[in-house]
Amino acid sequence: MSSLDKSRIKIKLGDYGVAPATALADSSLLPRVQEYRRQSGSRMYPLDKDDIKTKIASADYHVSRKVDGEFTVLSFRDGEALTLNPGGTVRVGLAWLGEAARLLSQANIQDAMIAGELYVAVDDRRPRVHDVTTVARQPRSEEDLQRLRFAVFDVLSVNGEPCNDSFSESWNWIQETFSGGKLIHPVDAKAASDPHGIEELFEKWVVEDGAEGLVVRSDTAGSFKIKPRHTLDVAVLGFTESVDDRQGLLHDLLLGVIRNDGLPQVLCRVGGGFSEEQRRNLLSDLKDMVVESEYAEVNSDHVAYQMVRPEWVIEISCLDLVSQTTRGGPVNRMVLEFSDKESLYRVVRRLPLAAVISPQFIRRREDKTVNSDDVRLAQITDIVEVPLVERDARKLTLPKSEILTREVFTKQLKGETMVRKFIVMKTNKETESDEFPAYVVHYTDFSPNRKTPLSREVRVSNSREQIQVLRDQLKESHIKKGWESYASSAKEAAGISTEASSAVAPEPAKKTVAKKKTVAKDLKEPAQPTKKKTAKKKTAKKVAASARTRKKSAKKTG
Repeated sequence: MSSLDKSRIKIKLGDYGVAPATALADSSLLPRVQEYRRQSGSRMYPLDKDDIKTKIASADYHVSRKVDGEFTVLSFRDGEALTLNPGGTVRVGLAWLGEAARLLSQANIQDAMIAGELYVAVDDRRPRVHDVTTVARQPRSEEDLQRLRFAVFDVLSVNGEPCNDSFSESWNWIQETFSGGKLIHPVDAKAASDPHGIEELFEKWVVEDGAEGLVVRSDTAGSFKIKPRHTLDVAVLGFTESVDDRQGLLHDLLLGVIRNDGLPQVLCRVGGGFSEEQRRNLLSDLKDMVVESEYAEVNSDHVAYQMVRPEWVIEISCLDLVSQTTRGGPVNRMVLEFSDKESLYRVVRRLPLAAVISPQFIRRREDKTVNSDDVRLAQITDIVEVPLVERDARKLTLPKSEILTREVFTKQLKGETMVRKFIVMKTNKETESDEFPAYVVHYTDFSPNRKTPLSREVRVSNSREQIQVLRDQLKESHIKKGWESYASSAKEAAGISTEASSAVAPEPAKKTVAKKKTVAKDLKEPAQPTKKKTAKKKTAKKVAASARTRKKSAKKTG
């Protein structure tokens, strides 16, 4: 496979294997996939069933059944087919990929990028994205892999040309190319010309058949994602008050769910669905529940939330839950710990959860309390897949970082030693959270003669090649004439902490004098000015002694 480095393919079962996007010969593929996902998501307006008649105008619509699978792009080039998702996972060797390559070759296509949903065919219920994760990560048999299918819904490019034509033309191409496929096929779709036709399809596919929702596209009237609203019972963690002429009214609530380990995790905010009377009364009651918090967050008006005792449960509705960013990374939310004794929220760490689309307040649930049953995290995981939900957030530890290179340069100026240090680290945390890059270069500049002796710069990247370029650029900017390389001893190198926190943010010395002593000690340089001064004193004493001896000798001779 010329488009992929075969040595980096990890075989899962038979011919099926996975590889990282960095193994692709064409490095532009992943950014194109991520950009398509971002743009298509931003153009899709979310609605529920009740919005169909009020927010959709009469026009020519393409209505498709929404497949609950993993968004994936099929890349075909010179007879070879593979898939790539926004998270950077490449898949090869699946049965449907062979069928896709055959159909595209028959259509005289040399190169194409095609968007669709990777899903698992099941008989007794609708497919779920959880099924894809289970089968694709750890298939148990060839039969498992045969159940993986691909439903095509859009085209990014054909033979190197982007598909900027109308969607109706792209759909015609999809039908002509893939209508004969069994494992790869067009999504189920029908035409509609008004809201009534869309509503009928919603009743048939979503209400009766249990599909996830509808995707409605029009070249003239826009695109819509129509799904049934979900209801969730959530805990009230904080609130903000409105400003200016609406002061005295509730602005919005900060909400959370309770994890299996008993800890609250921030989920979303809700500011819609309240009456004026509710805004006034809820604010008055919540002000009596305020507690201290290490965690701080602000609302859309940049007003900080006041955290409250986790005692209230409310019911909200939402259009959708999304557990991945447009780049395929997790949606991380803060996990907290509440101390009833101290009336204080403490920060634990961020963990994956979900983004809530269009939340609306329904009512307060006075029949429920804040516990892992009434406001359980499973309400979210029943809808979308969320990693690490079974883990105790207090016991989770991130992999240690490792130092790849460490270079130190010194220079003497006005009797003082200046130090400039470049450290390149591999964090080993990029797969744990999208808050961490794969690589970091950290530049430290210590100049005791400056008003602020210590300064730092940090560059990050997910590419080892790029981080090396960034390090070289920093060196070129800061290492000029007069700077000498200082090679660290093996003993010193062994003593360097590999924790990212200590390497990226070393504790500065409290006094400049202490820093000077530390630098001199670290470089093992003798205190040259002191030695020279002592040597001069000894020389002067010798000269004086010699003069006295000569005077005595002269007297004796006389």
